[in-house]
Amino acid sequence: CLPNHHWIPSPGDAMDCCIFSLCLLTTSLFVSSQPQGIGEPSVYHAVVVIFLEFFAWGLLTTPMLTVLRQTFPQHTFLMNGLIHGVKGLLSFLSAPLIGALSDVWGRKSFLLLTVFFTCAPIPLMKISPWWYFAVISMSGVFAVTFSVIFAYVADITQEHERSTAYGLVSATFAASLVTSPAIGAYLSDAYGDTLVVILATAIALLDICFILVAVPESLPEKMRPASWGAPISWEQADPFASLRKVGQDSTVLLICITVFLSYLPEAGQYSSFFLYLKQVIRFSSETVAAFIAVVGILSILAQTLVLGILMRSIGNKNTILLGLGFQILQLAWYGFGSQHWMMWAAGAVAAMSSITFPAISAIVSRNADPDQQGVVQGMITGIRGLCNGLGPALYGFVFYVFHVELNEVNMTRYLDFAIIPGPPFLFGACSVLLSLLVALFIPEHTGPGMRPGAYKKHSNGAQSHSHSPQGSGAEGKEPLLEDSSV
Repeated sequence: CLPNHHWIPSPGDAMDCCIFSLCLLTTSLFVSSQPQGIGEPSVYHAVVVIFLEFFAWGLLTTPMLTVLRQTFPQHTFLMNGLIHGVKGLLSFLSAPLIGALSDVWGRKSFLLLTVFFTCAPIPLMKISPWWYFAVISMSGVFAVTFSVIFAYVADITQEHERSTAYGLVSATFAASLVTSPAIGAYLSDAYGDTLVVILATAIALLDICFILVAVPESLPEKMRPASWGAPISWEQADPFASLRKVGQDSTVLLICITVFLSYLPEAGQYSSFFLYLKQVIRFSSETVAAFIAVVGILSILAQTLVLGILMRSIGNKNTILLGLGFQILQLAWYGFGSQHWMMWAAGAVAAMSSITFPAISAIVSRNADPDQQGVVQGMITGIRGLCNGLGPALYGFVFYVFHVELNEVNMTRYLDFAIIPGPPFLFGACSVLLSLLVALFIPEHTGPGMRPGAYKKHSNGAQSHSHSPQGSGAEGKEPLLEDSSV
């Protein structure tokens, strides 16, 4: 990793200094044979890492909207979509490789790398906005902290407690984003953006120091290869490997199409919506932060309380359909709405639409065999990762095509005469409508005990997929879910 030991970076070469410091840091981690960290590996180590990273980024919500508008005054939405689109696609391509490497070299080293590169753009916001956005795009290669964190949690938990641990990590992520934008907006208004950037940088450095000092390695030594040169197969690192299995089973195909059509507009919405509220609907920075907090709290309540009630009362599939219906309503409302109260009302509906993906995960978990859970969930995760790249780019392009620019003189006139103030959201509503039509054909089993009956029902007219005669390629064509005929 290092050049020869006589090489010393010049004081004025900041990039070389960063590379030199990072190489020293990672090399010391890799070669150290002494146990590192405080205590035994636990879920709480993972929770602290996630909270600090996303709390730092949440503080920057208000300053980032300002810098984005100032840096790209002519094509703000288009550039915002391209930046987040490149980042999402790079994350999708690199996540399997980083996961495979962490199976060889351990989780701690890659937690350090992912957090470091994800937070590296933060101080550049005030130093050089152009470099800030360029580094954000390229940081997508390492912006996969969640993948490494979930692997860390899987190393230290039993299977029966893993879902609870994942829920704790996800709840911590939500809590960090509910609280930090409001704090950042207050500090920005009272003391200026510079203080917010400095605070976010300090929290990111605290997160890196916490990983270095406090986080113990979770991957047991006996599970690692004997040498660093252990081969990693292309299948492990291929981001499209799971997607190629989608067509092997009709139910999996329907679920994946549903996820793609519903999460594509959701990913685009996340990348541009707060900018849209501030610059087009004219929300103040404090109102944007309050909106994030309120919708975040309502989403947590919807996923913890309302979701369980709906699953028990109307069933899994109907819960998915209801969530998609809420998503169509909120996207259409965002598309046609131009008043503040409309955005708040649509935000409440958006919180209810957050039940969709947990319900989809539940129907997959209920119908998949125990040894196929990871395969099918991996496919869905791959679809979502692909949407994280395509969605922002799509929204930015639609804003550009419909000439939704941030011209201070023309924006008020645009809102007065535009039939559709937010065209991308209406496109998103149409995509989710297609998703709803596809979801109607997803079969729902009431439980494992119903599978024999369902199998008999399918077998009366024709053989079930899982018992049909196979040729020489039978193993590769075996369906992933039981009773998947539609």
